[in-house]
Amino acid sequence: MKMNVGIVGLPNVGKSTIFNALTETAKAGVANYPFCTIDPNVGIVNVPDERLYKIAELEKSKNIVPATIEFVDIAGLVRGASKGEGLGNQFLANIRQVSAIAHVVRCFDDPDIIHVEGSVNPVRDAEIIETELILADLQSIEKRYERSAKAAKTGNKEAKFEVQVLEKAKAILEDLKPLRTNLDKFEEEEIQWLTRTLYPITIKPLMYVANIPEEDLPEGEGNVYLQQLKEKAKQENAPVVVLCGKVEQELIELPKEERQEFLNALGLKEPGLNRMIKTGYALLDLITYFTAGEKEARAWTIKRGTKAPQAAGEIHSDIERGFIAAEVINYDDYIKIGSMQKAKELGMVRIEGKEYVVKDGDIMYFRFNV
Repeated sequence: MKMNVGIVGLPNVGKSTIFNALTETAKAGVANYPFCTIDPNVGIVNVPDERLYKIAELEKSKNIVPATIEFVDIAGLVRGASKGEGLGNQFLANIRQVSAIAHVVRCFDDPDIIHVEGSVNPVRDAEIIETELILADLQSIEKRYERSAKAAKTGNKEAKFEVQVLEKAKAILEDLKPLRTNLDKFEEEEIQWLTRTLYPITIKPLMYVANIPEEDLPEGEGNVYLQQLKEKAKQENAPVVVLCGKVEQELIELPKEERQEFLNALGLKEPGLNRMIKTGYALLDLITYFTAGEKEARAWTIKRGTKAPQAAGEIHSDIERGFIAAEVINYDDYIKIGSMQKAKELGMVRIEGKEYVVKDGDIMYFRFNV
């Protein structure tokens, strides 16, 4: 399933550096001036999951295929983007296409790196982007509202429903609040209609990525900018991923066998990008199930709440169409036993039908007939 995270922020906050490190490429241009990135860069990134490698080791799988998530590096937005400043309309259109947002915020001082606002202030910087996204949503909501209101006057039931939803959204946006922090004001069908019809940017789940200096690693304790950003994020119930873009870039330039030693020296257990990938995965409410055997161990991405036949459809539509049952064992039980064969012998592998809701960490084998 295609789910992606758009990386946004002001120019020169480290978006492209982080994107390049994520994808281990030099695809996104990096320079000390605004709008170095014009067209969005897209990268497919493996989701770090130690469970897959443990399963592959126990099953002696010849091939390992991790789950993936797509990241999109979107050019820096500036104040006035919703009115077209800095090619804003083009960039805002790109953001509408992503499933979730990673908002990179600069939490470091460096006189050699230009700041478009003239100084570092993470809350102000975050609010500039937030305001532009709110205003962009408000424009599209108002445009649709005019059309729906005219149709509603003729007694059109669909239009009446639309007006009701649009009025709620309009009131929130006019108060300069993002829709995602006010979802409790909508019914589920209203949220679905909004998302499917207008692709509002501020309804998308969001995480903040705090780009801190190397000297503040590992956790950024004592970094005043980071504390300010965390306070804002707490009010919005948004996660904050802390990393140093410069260090992440240096890390991928090292041979793989030397990377852990480099991380250890900085007091880090894993790259900050791993946390960013995992947070993006969680933000999209995704889970992983596994298939495993001698030929291959593979992680599959599905939305939480997916039933077994639809999960099977991620492998092939024929398996979903001809689904009979699924043989299932969860990862924790599997690890205690040590092999799929032994689990079957002990009767630990369950047979589940069409209504079974797949759990994160399930190891599955599908029975089907086409």
